[in-house]
Amino acid sequence: MSLPNPAELIRQMASSLTAHLEHRAIREPRFIGIRTGGIWVAQALLEELGSDSPLGTLDVSFYRDDFSQNGLHPQVRPSALPFEIEGQHLVLIDDVLMSGRTIRAALNELFDYGRPASVTLVCLLDLDAGELPISPDVVGATLSLGAQQRVKLSGPAPLKLELQELAL
Repeated sequence: MSLPNPAELIRQMASSLTAHLEHRAIREPRFIGIRTGGIWVAQALLEELGSDSPLGTLDVSFYRDDFSQNGLHPQVRPSALPFEIEGQHLVLIDDVLMSGRTIRAALNELFDYGRPASVTLVCLLDLDAGELPISPDVVGATLSLGAQQRVKLSGPAPLKLELQELAL
């Protein structure tokens, strides 16, 4: 399986996001990337959009429902939101949507900061493996992988996708 070129996906996503925001009459969205890959995608997307909007960052480690099973990742960093959440139109950006649990955790964290007017979900890839009823408003590509396959994004520049085979 050949993976799509992230730079091409970012260009397509910028166009789709612009159309989505215009359709919803959202003029001043606030951008938030989910650590780590979502931040890289958000930075590339903001660059493609020619936007100098501040970028908020979320680390959802403490909000994951598998925290007690998996423990704390050694590189947890605090979230940084340089703007109010209450009443804002947010664009939440992640790299790979798989089960939906990271997005659920991100929404839980965001609502601890306030009630946004709306949240637009943007993902580079949707792996079509959802366990929760969560789907992106803007997506670069949708892929179906085998049970032992995963996709890893490396970056931040250039962004590169790699297909990985898990050991049995």
